Amino acid sequence: MSNKSVIHTDKAPAAIGTYSQAVKAGDTIYLSGQIPLVPETMEIISDDFAEQTEQVFKNISAVVEAAGGQLSDVVKLNIYLTDLSNFATVNEVMGRFFKQPYPARAAVGIKELPKGSLVEIEGIVVV
Repeated sequence: MSNKSVIHTDKAPAAIGTYSQAVKAGDTIYLSGQIPLVPETMEIISDDFAEQTEQVFKNISAVVEAAGGQLSDVVKLNIYLTDLSNFATVNEVMGRFFKQPYPARAAVGIKELPKGSLVEIEGIVVV
């Protein structure tokens, strides 16, 4: 018998492909990548990188809370950036959402993201 469950909340953007917002297996939650879509409109919040990053963290927070956790339960984040010069801005925005001890993290520069997003973040949470 599987102890796997799909996590969904209307407080985060609906999936735009064949994936779930998150999947919980035991006490571990696997977060799908979030881009800066506003849940109510399913549109990118703006062209501003800091605003996009803030929206992504809001979306992640909503999914984590729907799974019964909180941001302090995040153990690993993978951040995808179309421009690595935005790395310092990611740190600044992330600092508004997370306190020490911070989760483990990777930041990867890539060519392109869905819907023209400048940032996408996925993660692992343990509750």
